[in-house]
Amino acid sequence: MSKKTNIVDWNTITNFVIDAFVGYGVPREDAEICADVLLESDKRGIESHGVNRFKPIYLDRIKAGIQNPVTDFEIVKDFAATAVVDGHDGMGQVIGTKAMQMAIDKAHKYGIGMVAVRNSCHYGIAGYYASMATKEGCIGITGTNARPSIAPTFGVENMLGTNPLTIGLPTDEDFPFIIDCATSITQRGKIEYYARIGKDTPAGMVVGRDGMPHTDSEAILTELNTGEAALAPLGGIGEELAGYKGYGYATVVEILSAALAQGNYMKMLSGIGEHGEKIPYHLGHFFIAADTEAFMGREAFEKTAGEICRALRASQKAPGCERIYTAGEKEHDVRLAREDGVPINNAVQKELCAVRDELGLTQYKFAFED
Repeated sequence: MSKKTNIVDWNTITNFVIDAFVGYGVPREDAEICADVLLESDKRGIESHGVNRFKPIYLDRIKAGIQNPVTDFEIVKDFAATAVVDGHDGMGQVIGTKAMQMAIDKAHKYGIGMVAVRNSCHYGIAGYYASMATKEGCIGITGTNARPSIAPTFGVENMLGTNPLTIGLPTDEDFPFIIDCATSITQRGKIEYYARIGKDTPAGMVVGRDGMPHTDSEAILTELNTGEAALAPLGGIGEELAGYKGYGYATVVEILSAALAQGNYMKMLSGIGEHGEKIPYHLGHFFIAADTEAFMGREAFEKTAGEICRALRASQKAPGCERIYTAGEKEHDVRLAREDGVPINNAVQKELCAVRDELGLTQYKFAFED
């Protein structure tokens, strides 16, 4: 008899997620892309964007009719090094993967490529697309707007999305330098995760209409939708800890995600219609790739980037600290540690079983059920 565990092996969870997406109408080839992006998050230890969001963010939105399972990837405008794409509210992971590959292909031909996208949906971890570029010797940059969550500095109204500005740089190490983080001090997905495990949100991450920090994770998720609370920008509430910097970068991402492709922005991305009904989010993204061969060569770039990262990690450590990291290193360590599979918490276990039973995927029995 096998031992009961909350770990589901990668083969099982990958096949299940693919089959579930197919069951919801996603073509198998696209379902494989969606599963790869989704589970890459778990492989890197980013639980806020992995299987925790499989049902509530993707399957439920397909069922609600606000996300199309079949993706119409329309190229609206195509110049030598740039392009504009309309995703027609299809699967964000499919749109993102195709758009970044377009940017990479253009970069290999012209040195740099940039693709702007409108009318997309949540595309998962932005670092996935930056990593696509680094694997091909390119610098990769991507950003996306999102439903309004961040209040501007000195404000309390949720105006901007969590808007990650993500950059990937190839190195000569076993992993690239990938900085992938929201321009808010936290993101909605992390608060959803806190709510699932019954943990309060740390004070200073969320500001209420009264200007005070809010910490009740369950309540915050409701208040973000009603406008009674907003996420603080990176740096935190006010100006003392430089929250204006996060606010500024969030605005950069908002503008690039909307203005280039002439897509929606800020309050237009709420996902709530005139009469309170659910509607598509119509998100915008941008993808940039720059081929290091077009400068002084890939090998030279990767060597210098690696030397800089190694020098940072070898620098003097603060008392009581054993290790200095560079961006992407912790995720690489998690990937090595999670070779057996992904840990699934109790709430998500119930969701996976419910999806399996709904779709009649009786071939799947998870280790946590033994």
